[in-house]
Amino acid sequence: MKIAIEGCCHGELDAIYAEIARLEQQNGYKVDLLLICGDFQAIRNHRDLACMAVPDKYKKLGGFAKYYTGEAKAPILTLVIGGNHEASNYFWELYHGGWLAHNIYFLGHAGCVQVNGIRIAGASGIFKPGDFQCGHYERPPYNHGSMRSIYHIRQYNVLRLSLLSSPAIFLSHDWPQGIEHHGDLRDLLRRKPYFRDDINKGALGSPPMMGLLRTLHPAWWFAAHLHCRFEAKVVHKPGSGVATTTPATSSAEKTNPDEINIDDEDDDAPPARMNVEGAPALPDVPRNPDEITLEDEEDDVEAPPPPMAPPVATNFLALDKCLPRRKFLEVIDIDTPTFPQSDGTPVLAFDPEWLAITRAFNGYMSLERHQSTYPDEAPARDAVKEELAWVKEHLLKDNSDSVLKVEDVQQFATVAPGPANDEPRAPPPYYPNPQTAAFCTMLQIENKVDFADARPKIFETGSS
Repeated sequence: MKIAIEGCCHGELDAIYAEIARLEQQNGYKVDLLLICGDFQAIRNHRDLACMAVPDKYKKLGGFAKYYTGEAKAPILTLVIGGNHEASNYFWELYHGGWLAHNIYFLGHAGCVQVNGIRIAGASGIFKPGDFQCGHYERPPYNHGSMRSIYHIRQYNVLRLSLLSSPAIFLSHDWPQGIEHHGDLRDLLRRKPYFRDDINKGALGSPPMMGLLRTLHPAWWFAAHLHCRFEAKVVHKPGSGVATTTPATSSAEKTNPDEINIDDEDDDAPPARMNVEGAPALPDVPRNPDEITLEDEEDDVEAPPPPMAPPVATNFLALDKCLPRRKFLEVIDIDTPTFPQSDGTPVLAFDPEWLAITRAFNGYMSLERHQSTYPDEAPARDAVKEELAWVKEHLLKDNSDSVLKVEDVQQFATVAPGPANDEPRAPPPYYPNPQTAAFCTMLQIENKVDFADARPKIFETGSS
C-alpha cells in the first residue's frame, strides 16, 4: 500500500492533494492513504477561529471548510492528528476520534486504528511540562490560557498509548526528544543553526514521545512541528523497553523563525518518568543434531552464550509545512496484511487493543485540573487483557474477519454550520458530536466529552 505523509497542513488541503496527484501522474502509481502530522486547522466557520491559538494575522478560514460542507471531497482516505494550531473546540468534540469531513478521519487526542490491517497510532498536541500531569479541565469559551493548554498532551494519553503492542506507524506533531542524535545532526544544524541551544539543553522535542518510541518500537514514526525535513533511525537494543527521559525546559518552537510564536507558557514542572515493560526473554538455542558430543566435554566445557536477537529499528521522518519548494510530503510503500474492499478503497477499522485500553482507562479520565492516581503497569495490563476479551466477545464475535469497520459505527455529521460572510468571530457554542456518542455507546463507557446540557444539532450539507 502506498502511503503519503504530510508535515504541517496549515489548512492547505487543496495544495496537498494536488501534489499527490502530480506525484501519481509522474510516477505511475496510486496513493492509497494520506497521513497528516498536525496543524491541520479544521476550521468549519469563522467562529471556530476564536478557538485557534494563533496571532490575528493568521486567523483565516483556510481550505478545510469546503470539505466540511461537502462542496469538495477528499480524494484519498486521510488520517489526521492535532498540533498546536487547531480549532481545538472541534477536536475536543471528537476526543476519541471521528470523521472531520467525508474521507478525513481524526485519530483523536490519542488513538490507534487499522487501515487494511496496518496499525497506525498517534498522539495529538505538543508537550508542555506544566500541563502534562493535569486533567482535561478546559471548557469553552476558552480564555488565553485554556486555548493553549487544551492542546498540551496529557500523561493520561501517553500512558494509554504505552500499553499498546507495537504499531507499524506512529504519528506525532512534536519530535521525540533527542531524535536529532540518531540522524545527520551536522546537516540539521547547518540548515537550522538556531536549534543548537535547545539541543545543548536537551530541550528539542518531547520527552514523552521519545519514551513512547523506546517503548512501542514502531517501524515508522512521522512528525512535523519544526518545519524542516529530517530523517533518523533509532536502533532498539534487545532488552530495551524501559525508557527514562530528562525534563525539557523549553521548546524549539520559541527559537524556530518558521514557527508561529504564540508565547506558550507553563514550562515550570518536570514530566513524569515513564516505566514500561521490558522486552521478552531470548529464546533457548536448540542443540545441533549433527554435532558429535562427548559426555565429559559437556561436563567440563561451559556452553557459549546464546546469540543476540537482531535489533529492531524505528525509521523516523519529520516533514516541513506545505509551501512551495519545501519538503512537505513523501510517499512510502508498506505491505498490508489484509486486502482492500472490492472497489479498491482501503478499509479503516477500529483497533481492538485500543478499544480495550479505552474501556480500561475511561474511568481515569479527569475533567478537572487535578488528575487522580493511575494504576501501576501490571494491573493496568491485566485490565486491558480483560477488556480485550470483552471487545472480542461483544464487538468482534459476529464478524467473521474480526474487523470492526469505523463506518459501521461512526458517520460524518455537520454539527456546526458552515462559513458565512456575516458570521461573527465570537466564540462558538459547544456542538455535541453524535460520533462521540456512538463511540461511547459501542464501548458501553461514560461519555465524558459532551457536556450534560448540550444537545446535538445536525446541519444539511451541499452533497452527501
